[in-house]
Amino acid sequence: MGTEREDRIPRRGPKGARTREALGEAALRLVLENGPAGVSVEDVTDAVGVSRRTFSRYFTSKEEAVLDGVRADCARINAALGARPASETPLTAYRAALRGWLSDPVTPAWHRRDGVREVFRLAEDDAPLRAVLRRVLLEGEAASVRLVAARIGTDPEHDLRPAVAVGAGAATLLAATRAWVLDGPREALPALVEEAFALLAAEPSPTEPSSAKPSPTEPP
Repeated sequence: MGTEREDRIPRRGPKGARTREALGEAALRLVLENGPAGVSVEDVTDAVGVSRRTFSRYFTSKEEAVLDGVRADCARINAALGARPASETPLTAYRAALRGWLSDPVTPAWHRRDGVREVFRLAEDDAPLRAVLRRVLLEGEAASVRLVAARIGTDPEHDLRPAVAVGAGAATLLAATRAWVLDGPREALPALVEEAFALLAAEPSPTEPSSAKPSPTEPP
C-alpha cells in the first residue's frame, strides 16, 4: 500500500498509540464479522488505511491485533495493583485492583465493551486466537507477580508467595470470566468475580475436619 490515510486513525493521543488502537479495533470488528479464518492482515491494514509495514510496528499477527484490548486491560489491572496501599495483603490488593478495573467509568472493562465476550467465545474454537489469548493473559499475570514481589520486597524467582497469590487471583478471575462467557448476562461479570473470590475465601483448610459424612458406597 502507498500513502497512509489519516482520516481513519483517531485524532486523540500520540499518533503511534492512535494507530495501534485503530488497527486493534479494525481487527476485532473484522474477525467478529467474518470469523478468524476470513480475515487477513491486509484486510486490517486496508480498513485503517495503513501499510503492512506500519502494522508490523505494533503486531506480529492479526490475532495480536484482535486481542490488543485484552493486553491493555492487563496493563490497567497491573497499574491499579501497583497503586494499592502497601498495607494490603497481595491477594487483597489484587482483588481491589480488579474491582477498580471493572468499575472504571472512563475505560470500560470487558463486560461494558462490545465484542470482548464474542472474541473469547471464538478463541474457544480457534487455536491461533486461543494461543495468543493465553499468552497475553500469562504475560499480564507475570507482570502482576513482579509487582507483588516488589510490594513485599522479595525475589519472585526464589519466593513462591507472589506467584501463589497472583495465581489464585488470576485463576479466580478466569473462572468468573469463563462463567460469564458461557452463560452470564452482559453486566454480570463483576458479580461473578465477587462470587468467585467469596468461594476462594470460603475454601476450608486442608487440616480442617470435614462435616461431610461418607455415602454408603464410599469406604469409611
